[in-house]
Amino acid sequence: MSAPDDTASKQSVPFEAAEASVAGSPDIARPIPRYLWAVAAAVLAALLPLVATNFVLFQLTLVMVYGLAILGLNLLTGFNGQFSLGHSAFYGIGAYTAAIMMDHWNVPYLYTVPAAGAVCFVVGFLFGLPALRLQNLYLALATFALATAMPQILKFGPLEPLTGGVQGISLIKPDAPFGLPLNPDQWLYYFTLAVLLLLLAAAWNLVHSRSGRAIMAIRDHPIAAASMGVNTALYKTLTFGVSALYTGIAGALGAIVVQFVAPDSFNFLLSVSFLVGLVIGGVGSIPGSLVGGLFVLYVPNIAERISTGLSGAVYGVIMLLVIYVMPSGAAGFVRIAAAQWVRARQSWINRSERRSP
Repeated sequence: MSAPDDTASKQSVPFEAAEASVAGSPDIARPIPRYLWAVAAAVLAALLPLVATNFVLFQLTLVMVYGLAILGLNLLTGFNGQFSLGHSAFYGIGAYTAAIMMDHWNVPYLYTVPAAGAVCFVVGFLFGLPALRLQNLYLALATFALATAMPQILKFGPLEPLTGGVQGISLIKPDAPFGLPLNPDQWLYYFTLAVLLLLLAAAWNLVHSRSGRAIMAIRDHPIAAASMGVNTALYKTLTFGVSALYTGIAGALGAIVVQFVAPDSFNFLLSVSFLVGLVIGGVGSIPGSLVGGLFVLYVPNIAERISTGLSGAVYGVIMLLVIYVMPSGAAGFVRIAAAQWVRARQSWINRSERRSP
């Protein structure tokens, strides 16, 4: 599967060209640093509960949950080049880990989130070991088998006392701690936002570290990376584990927010939704994962409102239009738009200088 690799490796070129053009033109104001955009977005997100309704907050919380799951897939596919169709399984493992700990063992929900991440990291790492022998389509088929088998495993008779079988497990939405004047929806929004910001920062640091450069080197040219001393087997399995960790944490948060888990909620279509969100947001883009979460949650609802009987067809048409307008995803579209704006501004300044005496 070389298309995600090529997209991820090429989509940063226009934006870098734009930055170089800006740096070489003293008459053009430098762009706002990225960290200021991130701080502004975080402040805006923190202020939303003051004006949004509980239902809107519930939807936005799910957007962050899906964005976190897509980010986990992005680390594996966008940055390491391993193709996966089985991340719904890791999402389900994380959700059931949190649900079982809360419902059967009375563990506080705060502890279930890191526990779900740890369990999924171990499962992802162990699954990544035999997957080292698989490449491209064969790895996709292996992960497809994992996604297909997971709902049946959760319904397995001997596990039914633990998983609840086809009936699933119902949970109670937690209240805000320490007497904070927040309702459950507001508190879960802030809690999910805090976890999301923490994991976004961790992913950014990972990608821009020495290990991140090794991970991307394996994506771009595994033979060259191995010849330069990169332990490709270790980095591939660790990336699989970290990817599963992110998706498992998202699953735990999703279980707490939705207050219910059932085997059929984690079928293969959920993996496809994560993959669609990855492509729409931008392969190899960390902020683009949140755009993918918006698409995964809202576009099916929009399609359902347009036509109940033809919602699938409407969804497909919307997806095709988005891909046609943004072939490199939302992140690539922003980078190209920024480059075009810089070139247009530079051209306008040049024309103004020629007209001036």
